[in-house]
Amino acid sequence: MGESSVKTLETRTDVSSPTVVEETGTRPGSERTLLTRLRAPRRPRIWFEVLLIAVSYWTYSLIRNAVPEQKAAALANADWIWSAEQTLGIAVEQSVNHAINSVTWLIVGMNYYYATLHFVVTIGVLVWIYRFHPGRYAATRLVLFATTGVALVGYYCYPLAPPRLMNGQNFIDTVLVHHTWGSMASGNLKQMSNQYAAMPSMHIGWSLWCGLTIFAVASAPWARILGLLYPTATLVVIVATANHFWLDAVGGMICLAFGYTVSRSWYGSFAHRLPRHPEHTGPHPAAELLSRVRVRTRA
Repeated sequence: MGESSVKTLETRTDVSSPTVVEETGTRPGSERTLLTRLRAPRRPRIWFEVLLIAVSYWTYSLIRNAVPEQKAAALANADWIWSAEQTLGIAVEQSVNHAINSVTWLIVGMNYYYATLHFVVTIGVLVWIYRFHPGRYAATRLVLFATTGVALVGYYCYPLAPPRLMNGQNFIDTVLVHHTWGSMASGNLKQMSNQYAAMPSMHIGWSLWCGLTIFAVASAPWARILGLLYPTATLVVIVATANHFWLDAVGGMICLAFGYTVSRSWYGSFAHRLPRHPEHTGPHPAAELLSRVRVRTRA
């Protein structure tokens, strides 16, 4: 009697045990699973990142410079912004431009700052995040890419001349005056860049991205302070060299806010709140799909 009861219980246990079903591409709801996998932070690959950044910047430059140089509209918009700033009592660009231009060593240094750090610091922050915070890299990079992408819309919809190209306002083009190698928007290199794509300022968009990334992720207090000082110094530089208005900087901040919104929507969190090192999530869905296609092709 007891032995029979045990056997019956074992049989019932075996029958009632739930069946484990592995998730496959044909299971209902697999689309959601795929989306979750696509959003999962992964360890970046150096060859892919170098290629992606190079192609993206080339595309950005190509599109930015392909935007029609609407000189009349750009100058009219510059006059409107200058008038609006005067009405608001914040039109100090010309005073800053003239004051700093009178200190030769300082303005020459700012010319080189404007021409180089925009790229050097941005790439440096990307490399730093890639090396020491790989789990946060993709989300951080997406902020930068989305910010830059939406800026292209601004260049197309709102052509704007920089202060140094305005008529009758006596702004000083510091690169021309001091004969420094600097901005591609001045001197012998001006044909390589759209002269009327000043709104929004990506010098501010990128530098603020660098500063906030460093401030949010770095542990050393001195590094966090430098992170905040960098976009502040950049703001002074773009005004002192007469390459941007204050309001161009506001445009860059708005673009950056859009970039953070896109990144947070995709990854479900701000980059600095993601794990420092990504969890093992298996092969990337795109790589997995490619391998399946190769197998089917060989078969």
